[in-house]
Amino acid sequence: MVIRDLLNLCEITKGKDNKAVIASNIMYVVGQYPRFLRAHWKFLKTVVNKLFEFMHESHPGVQDMACDTFLKIVQKCKRKFVTVQVGENEPFVSELLTTLPATIADLEPHQIHSFYESVGNMIQAEPDPHRRDEYLRRLMELPNQKWAEIIGQARQSVDYLKDPDVIRAVLNILQTNTSAANSLGTYFLPQISLIFLDMLNVYRMYSELISTSIAQGGRYASRTSIVKLLRSVKRETLKLIETFLDKAEDQPHIGKQFVPPMMDPVLGDYARNLPDARESEVLSLFATIINKYKRAMIEDVSRIFEAVFQCTLEMITKNFEDYPEHRLKFFSLLQAIATHCFPALIHLSSEQLKLVMDSIIWAFRHTERNIAETGLNLLLAMLKNFQASEFCNQFYRTYFSTIEQEIFAVLTDTFHKPGFKLHVLVLQHLFCLVESVVMSEPLWDVATVPYPYPNNGMFIREYTIKLLSTSFPNMTATEVTQFVNGLFESREDLVSFKNHIRDFLVQSKEFSAQDNKDLYAEEAAAQRERERQRMLSIPGLIAPSEIQDEMVDS
Repeated sequence: MVIRDLLNLCEITKGKDNKAVIASNIMYVVGQYPRFLRAHWKFLKTVVNKLFEFMHESHPGVQDMACDTFLKIVQKCKRKFVTVQVGENEPFVSELLTTLPATIADLEPHQIHSFYESVGNMIQAEPDPHRRDEYLRRLMELPNQKWAEIIGQARQSVDYLKDPDVIRAVLNILQTNTSAANSLGTYFLPQISLIFLDMLNVYRMYSELISTSIAQGGRYASRTSIVKLLRSVKRETLKLIETFLDKAEDQPHIGKQFVPPMMDPVLGDYARNLPDARESEVLSLFATIINKYKRAMIEDVSRIFEAVFQCTLEMITKNFEDYPEHRLKFFSLLQAIATHCFPALIHLSSEQLKLVMDSIIWAFRHTERNIAETGLNLLLAMLKNFQASEFCNQFYRTYFSTIEQEIFAVLTDTFHKPGFKLHVLVLQHLFCLVESVVMSEPLWDVATVPYPYPNNGMFIREYTIKLLSTSFPNMTATEVTQFVNGLFESREDLVSFKNHIRDFLVQSKEFSAQDNKDLYAEEAAAQRERERQRMLSIPGLIAPSEIQDEMVDS
């Protein structure tokens, strides 16, 4: 009743401002009741056609809201649009694709991208593969015509691609493809296969233009409008490939089809480029690929390592400020390799492995919280993988003392309090390991340490006491010894182990005068979650908008 009254009111009301207010009310209300829309097809169709009308409305904000509401409705009612409804000759999506050019004629590029994502959601719900591919072909007809025209002109004269208007057109086409890939996932395969190789050629050419500009004009050249535009095309190309591979189902043939052709145009280009011309999206793309195809990528890790590792480290380890996007993405890539392709790391040379470990230590020393956290998670993955490998003794003999020293350094640094939970997990792993049967060889250097320790536990106990006595000169030897003994005694129980370390820190001079709420963050989060669950169990205490949406048309 409310929506019907609003629709009638919209018809009889005069004045664009008044109509726009009513239109926004209609769009908000219809988006809140997907179950009702799914149950009443004629009403759903009327609402969607009304949204198409609003897409031609020039009043500020109306078109944006129409596109947003259309996406919201399609996500929750998508199956209705690919089914032939009673009294209809064809599914609504087919009718929509016929009139698509007229429907989007007045929309801005970003609104068209949203519209394509919405229609992609509809097509994704089509169960028949042939019909689905046909819908996709019709959906991408306009951008594909423009793409074919640009590539055709470029084959006659490469300079055509240097025109700023052409670069913007290429960017717009790629963004449209990314929007469709985001909703279609695996079913986007026919379309991306169509443009993939030409897209890589454009990527390569634009990359050369950027490198030439920066080589001639220095760092300031990277801030010129033309270079920014060219880089936008490169980034969107990488984003499109990453979106498709991430959303596509885990099918090995897709990886085999798309990963090898990218090795030189993308990876090789990254290695050859000047630092200011390297795109951080290359790192996140290959992190996505490794997370997706896991052990199937083991053979390619050495190539990835050679292309990105050394040159990226040189960029990000000069200070803690330059190239912020490369930092986090670099360590995310390293974490993907350590998690899914660990055998490839074992086969690195000792110099390369030292480079990896140094970079991990550098990461968790970082003052940027998310980088430090990624570094610590990466360290934990490495420690657990090496523990289960045949190189366990060799690895820990080389790195155990260094890792313990560096972890205690950040643990006792008040700037790194947010990482407390992960610091504790690393230390617990080390203290449990040192007393386990896995460590069958001495951790100390037999050639330089004259005193033969009875076991690794005694060596690490003495090493830790010396380490902490140096770090906390204001604490007595008895206090430090009691703390270290407590670490060994409580190592099997994480809660006791964590409380023991926290008590030690709070009593120390560095922490005693500070707000230490970060040390209790895990317990506070658990308390908030318990309170939320309690409120969820009582109807009406939490607003419907705050409860996870269970009305998606899956």
